[in-house]
Amino acid sequence: RINIQEQVDQQKTNTAKTNQCEQAQEKKIPFVQLHGAKVKRLRGHSYLYPMSKKEEKRTEVNELGEFGLIKVLTSRFKNQNSSTLTGVGDDAAVIKCSKDKVAVVSTDMLIEGIHFDLMYTPLRHLGYKSVVVNLSDIYAMNAVPEQITVSIGISNRFSVEALEEFYEGVKAACDFYEVDLVGGDTSSSIKGFIVSVTAIGQAEKKALCYRNGAKKGDLICVSGDLGGALLGLQLLEREKQVYKENPEIQPDLNNQKYIVGRQLKPEARKDIIELFKKVGIKPTAMMDISDGLSSELMHICTQSRVGCYIYEDSVPILNEVYEFALEMNLEPITCAMNGGEDYELLFTIDPKDREKLENIPGIAIIGDIRPEDKGYYIESKQGKKHEIKAQGWDSFLKVLKSRD
Repeated sequence: RINIQEQVDQQKTNTAKTNQCEQAQEKKIPFVQLHGAKVKRLRGHSYLYPMSKKEEKRTEVNELGEFGLIKVLTSRFKNQNSSTLTGVGDDAAVIKCSKDKVAVVSTDMLIEGIHFDLMYTPLRHLGYKSVVVNLSDIYAMNAVPEQITVSIGISNRFSVEALEEFYEGVKAACDFYEVDLVGGDTSSSIKGFIVSVTAIGQAEKKALCYRNGAKKGDLICVSGDLGGALLGLQLLEREKQVYKENPEIQPDLNNQKYIVGRQLKPEARKDIIELFKKVGIKPTAMMDISDGLSSELMHICTQSRVGCYIYEDSVPILNEVYEFALEMNLEPITCAMNGGEDYELLFTIDPKDREKLENIPGIAIIGDIRPEDKGYYIESKQGKKHEIKAQGWDSFLKVLKSRD
């Protein structure tokens, strides 16, 4: 028998849902929850589909951070080709080319407002830096970069002449590091400037250095000096605020050329890789310092399943960097540990190789590798132990702060 009342009730329910869908469409709401379902707008039309239990849960990206997000997104992917030797999880991917040779590939993306501010970053410098940050990843694998591709997304703010200036910087980096620009892509962008560079290098398979090779007793080393790039950024941001408040006041950066240069025009440590070959050293683990010494040290330790112990008075900080940090009311060691963008190399070596590096300028031995259960510590100049925590750069945390 046909239940007339049930049909009437069902018709009322359908009419109510239809009205809600139309209201959502009129308000231009892309997704709206309706009676355990979602309305999805696609090309001007609304579609009703059931919600899964998984969709009901929402995890904010900034709760995971960059590396946590990468782990979640890629954990289900398994390498399907024997030529893929190393995938996600190191400074670069490693692909087999021949019996003894491998290709090393790395990609980085720079986004205006997140990674750079064009109010104080010249486009030529941006082009140079965009290349360098990728080459640094290749060197961190103890490999030599040979080619790059450059892709850009641009809004209508940028003229052809502005883009030519950006590519002048790209060319300057290609010339200095002897790499070839072999391709890329261009696209329009609704807002701002987006840069994505892929670097391709080569190495002998046996020469490669990964993050997971550190062993108990290995010495922890750092090239160059740390903290300058962060202070350069702090100075540029300070002068930007002064200028915004009073455009008649011109920024005074002449006395701090070094730290400004560390931020706007960093260099990749090609010379250190050449030095390793010259003195006959292969680091047991290595990565570049892009997110801060503390973060990179934690990456090496967690992937190698070891602990570490470093000494504050051994962390290389130039006097002018040290003094300017104090002027900015910042702890110099905090700038060195958590600053990032120095693009120096952090690496571990077998203790038997100590003499080969001990008297070479520009390389500091800052500590040693301990058993995993001993944890991660830094000893202050006063002799006190402090636990090391990864507090370096994270672009997703910057997004969160800007939204707050």
